[in-house]
Amino acid sequence: MIHAFQPQPFPDSPLSARELLGSLADGLIEPAPCEADDAPAAKKPEAASLGISDPAREISGELLHRASKGDAQAGKEIVESLHPMVSRLVKGQIRRHADLEDVVQEVFLKVFAKLHQFRGPQPFSHWVSRLSVTTCYDWLRRQKARPAVMASDLSEPERHALEQTLANESGEASATRSDLMIGLLDRLIASLKPQEQIVIRLLDLEERAVAEVSELTGWGHSKIKVTAFRARKKLSSLLQSLDPP
Repeated sequence: MIHAFQPQPFPDSPLSARELLGSLADGLIEPAPCEADDAPAAKKPEAASLGISDPAREISGELLHRASKGDAQAGKEIVESLHPMVSRLVKGQIRRHADLEDVVQEVFLKVFAKLHQFRGPQPFSHWVSRLSVTTCYDWLRRQKARPAVMASDLSEPERHALEQTLANESGEASATRSDLMIGLLDRLIASLKPQEQIVIRLLDLEERAVAEVSELTGWGHSKIKVTAFRARKKLSSLLQSLDPP
């Protein structure tokens, strides 16, 4: 787990990014043990935990039926209802602002193309949540270029901010330093494999439980934990390689 990691959403909280960097640098992140095969089943995540702001406002079966028959008004209502949730999920994974709306549009294209596949029993919004995350994963896989971050790529302010963070200097970070660390953390995560990016953002930056990540991705608990361990190890190595002499 990540020690002293505040339950605040990324990227609105610079402190979270700074503490994650500090934790990685200090080797404080430990892999969670894999659950035993006979461990009790985890409780299903609540609708709100999957990014649904108002679970009571669930899409009705009647509205879905109308949309499946080509009712344009029904389709518009579905998009208006779920667009905020889909946008939040996509924004958490796709860091290039220029790509955000394209990915959101791709999600809804898939929603209506696959509408006939929805059978429940989970709420429709849960199904759309998973489709949103898997669409982000597919998008990341198509982006072949994942440039590594080298020490020579850092600006002087970035080097200074990183040196302060790795030195674990006391005191609250300035807004400028925190912004630099958020940007650096984004670049480091973007250099990981797509699956690792998805897991580290959901599990560590958004602080979702393993069960929630499994619900959103369709991946098993053990796979998520192993992927998170490898991603954290890579991030820690990357940070150490950037450590000024």
